[in-house]
Amino acid sequence: MKTTAKKTSDRGLLALIRHEGVVPGPYLDVKEVWTFGIGHTAAAGTPDPARMTRGIPVDLDAGIREAFRILRTDIAAYEAEVLGAVKVPLEPHEFDALVSFHYNTGGIAKAALTRHLNAGNRTAAAAAFMGWLRPAAIRSRREAERDLFAEGRYPTGTIPVWSVDRNGKVDFSRPIRRLGEAEALALLRTPLNPQSIPTSPDASTAAASTAPVQAAASLTTRIFTFLKTLIGA
Repeated sequence: MKTTAKKTSDRGLLALIRHEGVVPGPYLDVKEVWTFGIGHTAAAGTPDPARMTRGIPVDLDAGIREAFRILRTDIAAYEAEVLGAVKVPLEPHEFDALVSFHYNTGGIAKAALTRHLNAGNRTAAAAAFMGWLRPAAIRSRREAERDLFAEGRYPTGTIPVWSVDRNGKVDFSRPIRRLGEAEALALLRTPLNPQSIPTSPDASTAAASTAPVQAAASLTTRIFTFLKTLIGA
C-alpha cells in the first residue's frame, strides 16, 4: 500500500530550488514574465515582482531570505493542487517530483502523466514527464523529475544564487554565491516573518521624499497667512 504524502519533503524542496536557482532581485523569465527569487510570479500572489526595486538588493542576505520565505508561502498552493489532481496514494518522492513539475509548468490538472498515474500506470506516468519540454533547455529538469518520481533519485550539490541587473536580465555566467544544503535548510526553517525587500515605488522612500515638499507647502501657507494679516491691519 502506498503512503499519501501531503507536504513536500526537505529533500524535495532542495531539489526544486536547485532546478529554479535563486535570483534575489526581480528578473524577466524566458516568457518575459517578471519573476523573483525562486520562480515566484505575481500569479502566485504578493509581492508583484514587477513592482519590486530592480537589481540586486544592497543586503544580499535579506534578498535570499525573502526568496526562501516567498517559496514557502507559494508552495502550499501547488501542493494542494497536486493533491486535488492526483487520485491515488503517493510515496514522498513521487509527490516531491509532481510538485516540482507543477511548480514549473502549472500543468498537473491537464497533464497526461496525471491521467496515467490515476489509471494506475506509473511507468507511463514517468515517461510522460518528457512530454513537457518547452523550452528545450528544460529537458534536464524533466529528466531529473522523472527519475525522482520513478526511482526516488534526488539531485545533490550546491544551490546557485544568480545576479540580475536593473533591466531584469540574469547573469548565468557565474553564480554570485552557492548555498550548501545546511544553509538552505536553515533558510527553509526560518520563521515566516515578512522581510524588508522594498517594492517600487517604495512606500517608505516615497514618504521620505514627499516630507520636505509637505513641509515647504506648510511654510508657504503660514507666510501667506502672515502677509494677509499685515495687509488687513
